[in-house]
Order: sequence, then C-alpha cells, then structure tokens
Amino acid sequence: MKLARTRSTAAGVIAVVAAMTLVTACNRDSSDSAGSSSNAPAIGIDLPRSDSDFWNSYAQYLKKDIKSDGVNALPLSNSQNDVTKLVANVQVFQNTGAKAVVMAPQDTGAIASTLDTLSAAKIPVVSVDTRPDKGDVYMVVRADNKAYGTKACEYLGKQLNGEGKVAELQGALDSINGRDRSEAFAACMKEKFPKIKVFELPTDWKGDVASAKLQSLLAQHPDLNGIYMQAGGVFLQPTLALLEQKKLLKPAGQKGHITIISNDGIPQEFDAIRKGQIDATVSQPADLYAKYALYYAQAAAEGKTFKPGKTDHDSTIVKIPGGLEDQLPAPLVTKDNVDDKTLWGNNVG
Repeated sequence: MKLARTRSTAAGVIAVVAAMTLVTACNRDSSDSAGSSSNAPAIGIDLPRSDSDFWNSYAQYLKKDIKSDGVNALPLSNSQNDVTKLVANVQVFQNTGAKAVVMAPQDTGAIASTLDTLSAAKIPVVSVDTRPDKGDVYMVVRADNKAYGTKACEYLGKQLNGEGKVAELQGALDSINGRDRSEAFAACMKEKFPKIKVFELPTDWKGDVASAKLQSLLAQHPDLNGIYMQAGGVFLQPTLALLEQKKLLKPAGQKGHITIISNDGIPQEFDAIRKGQIDATVSQPADLYAKYALYYAQAAAEGKTFKPGKTDHDSTIVKIPGGLEDQLPAPLVTKDNVDDKTLWGNNVG
C-alpha cells in the first residue's frame, strides 16, 4: 500500500507539472528565441502584458536587442498581467536551463515565493519597472516612480495656478509603481498646492475602469480642469475618447481645456501633445529598460556584481531591501521638447 501511494503521488506531481507546462506554452513564442549564441548562458524572459502600448514597445526593443546582441534567450513568455501565469512561466524557465530570469511582476506582493524558489536554485532575477515587495533580486531596472508623481503634481499645479479639481487615474495599488506615484503625487499636492482638490480613482491599470470612473466623476464635477494619468499606455485612448464624446476635448490654450499629464512616453502621447490634446508626459525609457534588463541578466548569469553609485549611463544604482536598483532617467516631455530625437517615443515604429 505504501508503494501504491508513492506511485499515486508521483503521478499527481507529474500531472501538475505537465499541466503547468501546457498552460505556459500557450503564452510562449518560440520565434522570439535568439538561438544565435548557444554557448552563452540561457536567459528566461517573461513579458508582463500585451494590452499596453508601453509594454508592447518594450517587447519590440527586447526582441531587437536579443538579436543584435546575440543573447541566448529562451522562448519569450507573456504572463498577461496574471501572477499565476508568471509563476508557471518561471517554472518552465527553471526546468529548461535558465541561468537568469527577467520579469516585470505587475502584482509586486504576490511574487515573493517565486523569488525565494529562484534564489534557492541560484537563478538570479532582474525585475523591470517594478520592484518586488519581498524577496531577493539581482537588479531592478526602473526609473524613480516617486519622481513621476512629483513631476506630475508640480506641472499640473503650476498650469492650474494652484487651484482647481484634478482626477488622478491611479494604477494598481498592489503594485509598488502605483503606490509610489500615488503617494508622491498626494504628498506634493498637499504640501505645494493645497487649494487643488484631487479625486483619486484606482483603476488596476485598466483603461475601461479608468474611463468609467472618470465619466462618473465628470457627471458630479463638470468643472474638472486637470487629469493625471499614471499610465498613458492604457489610459490615453479611453480618456481622449470619453472627453471627445463629452465635447470636453478642447486644445491647449483654448478656454475649457482640461490640463492633462501622463506617464509613459509612448508615440501616441507625443502625438496628443502635438495636437494639444494633452499637455505633458513623463517618458519611461522603454528602450533602456530592455537594454539594461538584458545587460544585467547576462552579467548575473556570468557571476558579475555591482555596487551602489553612479553609472556610466546617466543613472544611479541604489541599495534596496533584497538587492540593488538601477534608477534610469525619465524626462518630462512637453510641447517644447516633444520632437527631441533622443526620446525613445520618437524612434519606435
């Protein structure tokens, strides 16, 4: 009987692993594997989602850099904003020989056990754009998200002359990015522009949720004169569509214009700035996220180490709980510099 139970348990484990592999395979694309540097350490890369123009641009840069740099990347996976899929994808990376893993966990609190598993297996992790709440990481490649919130606050506050009503389309508050941007924006408004009323609208990074909540807010406060979008990649189009429907999409400089600042720096935001539909955005460096995610993943697989301090690429590495973070520059973009060719949003198809 003991032998029968052992065989039954083993069969169950195999079935679970097979099911996880099957689920993960549905989210993988073998065409994204580099295959050009088989002697280099294998790198597992999970894309976080495909419903955002920003993350789609990041994916485009990743694939380009994988090929140009000869990175030995395993077939890319996409966890589609689902931590369960991310866990399964990472398991496949581990089973197929990854020597380092690149991920961008959207739920930064739920990934801790997976990080512990990878740490125990001595597989270093590079986290892009998001910093896990717990667990060890080799490097976080990220911009200063508190600075995003502060820059948005200062820009809106000055444009509105310190008075008015602002809708804040927040990201997911279970994400450190959503928390950092929201907390910094709130602190700045309270300190510098106390006469501006801020309406915080949590959206879980979902454009349809943002649109629905903004529509309800406009019905209650038709005199709203400012909007802060924490992610232009998911909020821009639904927000502009709603304002146009309500006949509130008036160009900058015209009476009744709602001042809008965003975060991401995608080409669509730049076009909206040129048209006067929105006023500014803070450009997240999708190109540098891809470049340095691969750089640090290869370095980690080769056993290299880094220390806090200034880098040779205009950023600063800082110590964080569980590892290090390379804080890349993220400039404010307005009509004055929207055509700057050094901005990645002007160089992507």
